[in-house]
Amino acid sequence: QVQLVESGGGLVQPGGSLRLSCAASGIIFRLYAMGWYRQAPGKPRELVATISSAGSTDYVESVKGRFTISRDNAKNTGYLQMNSLKPEDTAVYYCKLTGWREYWGQGTQVTVSS
Repeated sequence: QVQLVESGGGLVQPGGSLRLSCAASGIIFRLYAMGWYRQAPGKPRELVATISSAGSTDYVESVKGRFTISRDNAKNTGYLQMNSLKPEDTAVYYCKLTGWREYWGQGTQVTVSS
């Protein structure tokens, strides 16, 4: 049974940092591309960052220079380091693995507020 468990969300002040984790089990993690998505209230889910199985990364323009996506295949875990957080980054963040199937995590809330 495949499971993706996100963690690391929380409440942070503007300008602060958080590191999200996505721990995978029941899957050969290294064979899958990984993406982080977010969904703010009343808005559609949007892609934030991706990392291929080979380690190539890409980001939505609004987070370039502030967020870093990475993966540790030995730990079956992906990460999203978020720096210089802004109130508009407030959302539920989800990880997704993409291969011959797609798998989603349950989401973790990130709130940026003073």
